[in-house]
Parts: sequence; structure tokens; C-alpha cells
Amino acid sequence: MQRYAAEIVKAMDRLLASGEAPRQLLDAEWQVLSPLNAQPLPGLRRINVRQVGSLQGHAWDQIDLARAAAGTRLISLANSGPVLHRDHLVVIHDAQVFKRPDFFSWRYLALHRTLGHLLARTATIATVSTFSRNELAEALSLDPASIPVIPNSAEHFATVVPDFSIIEKLHLAPYGFFLFVGSMTKNKNVDTAIRAAERLGRADFPLVVVGGDNSKVFGGNAMESRTGVVVAGRLKDEEIAALFARAAAFVFPSLYEGFGIPPLEAMYFACPVIASSAAAVRETCDDAAVYFDPLNAGELSARMHERIALGRISPAEQEKQQRRLATYSWAKSAAAMLEFLAKPAPHAASSRQTQ
Repeated sequence: MQRYAAEIVKAMDRLLASGEAPRQLLDAEWQVLSPLNAQPLPGLRRINVRQVGSLQGHAWDQIDLARAAAGTRLISLANSGPVLHRDHLVVIHDAQVFKRPDFFSWRYLALHRTLGHLLARTATIATVSTFSRNELAEALSLDPASIPVIPNSAEHFATVVPDFSIIEKLHLAPYGFFLFVGSMTKNKNVDTAIRAAERLGRADFPLVVVGGDNSKVFGGNAMESRTGVVVAGRLKDEEIAALFARAAAFVFPSLYEGFGIPPLEAMYFACPVIASSAAAVRETCDDAAVYFDPLNAGELSARMHERIALGRISPAEQEKQQRRLATYSWAKSAAAMLEFLAKPAPHAASSRQTQ
């Protein structure tokens, strides 16, 4: 969600600065409202950044943001926002809290289910895929046609220069390892990837696990190191890019996604993708990946064995990846966002747009 919010804002800023937006939006005043501890978003030309309030988390959303955004049209890009703000577009990225309660702690579940239902009554809900639109429409008793789809993308990695020193630091052989990138949350299902690597039994093709831990929110435990698994922890984008570029394949065993950005990121580096058959992942990757049942470690192990036998990615596979990558872009998503905002708001909006 952080990536989505940052990239959408930057892409909207470029369109507004170049005049490639509906006229009524070009004449508006645009601001990003952020808490004091927010990461900076430099380089914006048309959208101003203003830090407001002194609270954090949901208290900031419901009190500080609500106060600062009063009288404006508000766009919230990360699942949450002030429930009493009536001229409000909220991007909810998936319906996990409604469809997979087993992924979450009860406190998190209660809060975000309640928040989702309240926002569905007071705001316009948007999301990132057709799959998520249908899931949210069912969970929140909304008409799917009322939920605009504004997808993710991955071309933010196109400008990242790989830092190949990470290959040596992790004692890896180029094209001699499989790669997992993601948090250690239940839906990311890293344990299936680990069991598949163990079943594969190829010490010369370890599984490299990149990501942090979210056990406090999701009620799980941090992953422990196992034989045949390289736990890399959190890495910089430059290091992840290098791993994508030199992996035998990227493994994506997710049980549930609203979209699934990491497979597209792998495709930017011509990395073969072995992906979960989860509906949103199939929607994102189409024919540019091979699929497996995310509950079946043996099936994933078989796909990994097949990839070793196939070797480096083929020109035909690369062509499929390129076609899939061309489907998505932050510029297209930002344009879709601006097109939707140019339509008459459900409530009277002022001439000032707030993010």
C-alpha cells in the first residue's frame, strides 16, 4: 500500500504538471496531507505536501486528517480514512479481513471490518483489481459497478540499478537459487515455499527469502532459518533487483492477494515466475507465469524442478512477460484516478483536492 500510494501520487503529479489531466482538475489546488512521521515525497511539482496534526495511526486518520481535510474532496490510498468525511474516495486494496479472518489477530480484524463497513456507507470505494472489486462488493453490500478499479504496477523497478554485490554477500551462484520476496504474514504463505525447497532436495538451488516480519499484527511467529533456505531479511530495492535478475525463478506462494505486485517486479528483470493459482494472481500474471496450488508444497517443488531442467528464461517466455507488463503502468492508473475524479462528486466538492 505504501508503494501504491507513493507511485500514484508521483504519477498524478506528473500528469497535472504536464497538463495531461481534465481541465477542472488542472485548476484545482492539490495537497498531500501527511503526519509528522511520514516519509518525505520529494520532487513533486504540482502537488504540495503539508504535514498536519500530532497524532499517529488511525487516531491521525480520524481526528487530524479529518480536521485538515474539512471542506475538501479527499482521496485516501491505503485502506483507511476519516469515516465522517462525506466527499471521499478510499482505495481498499483487498477484502482479506472479510474473506480470510484466519490471517489476522482479533483486534485488527474487528477494527478493519468496522472501518470497511463505515467507509462503504460514507465514501466511494475504489480498489486495484477486478477480483478485489467483486470481493469487496459482496462483503460490503455494494454494486460492483460503483467500485472503480485503479490497478497497481511495477515499473518503479525499471529505474532501479541492481546492486549485484548482494549475490556474493549471500554466497549465491547466479541462476542457482529461487527467490521469495514478501512479508512473513500468513497470506504470503512462505512456509509452503520452504517445504517445497526442502522436498526439492537441491542444496545447489536454495530458496532465498527476502522480507520482514509482521507477527504482531497477524498473530503468527517469525520464520526460523531452515536447511536449504537463505534468510536475507529486509533488503534495499537495488539488492532485490539484483536477486530478481539472477534468480532461477521467483516463487510467489500467496494464499490471497488483492493484486500481487512482486510477480510483475520479477518480470521487469526477465525472471521466470512460479505463482500461486490464487484468483487475483492469475488476473495479474495471465499466461506470463506457471501456476501451482498454494496449499501443495509437492506441486510447487515439481514446478521448481521443471524450472531447473528448463534453465534460463526463453525468448517466448520473455515475450509473454513483456505483454503482461505493458498492461499496467502507474501513468495509466493515475490517469484512471484523475478521470474518475473529474466526474461529478456524490457530494458538492470544493475546488481543492486533498490526498
